[in-house]
Amino acid sequence: MSMQDPVSDMLTCVRNAQAIGIKEIELPSSSMKLALLNVLKEEGYIEGFEELLVENKKRVKVSLKYYQGRAVIEKMKRVSTPGRRVYRGCDKLPVIRGGLGIAIVSTPKGLMSDRAARVARLGGEILCTVE
Repeated sequence: MSMQDPVSDMLTCVRNAQAIGIKEIELPSSSMKLALLNVLKEEGYIEGFEELLVENKKRVKVSLKYYQGRAVIEKMKRVSTPGRRVYRGCDKLPVIRGGLGIAIVSTPKGLMSDRAARVARLGGEILCTVE
């Protein structure tokens, strides 16, 4: 059976790993996941990531970030799902926790944080929120 929503699966793996204090996780790779991880790295929510080739299958190893023993990511929530897409213009993008969190938006120029999308005057599909 094929996976219906690989982005949700990735978010759940990160949430579960941080709940039990795992430093690194390995996931199946895709261009959407790599772009999402790049935004998380630029915003300081993860240490980094690297692509691997394991038995002729692309995988990505994600290094999670902790501060004083607590996970940097407190909450990750999928907003737009395959059954219910959520689109917003640049003026209607959500502000997460008064600007302390981010919303990751899929724009015509690629994935970016809500702040970067507002600066670039781009709207798009809101993939998830991170606090």
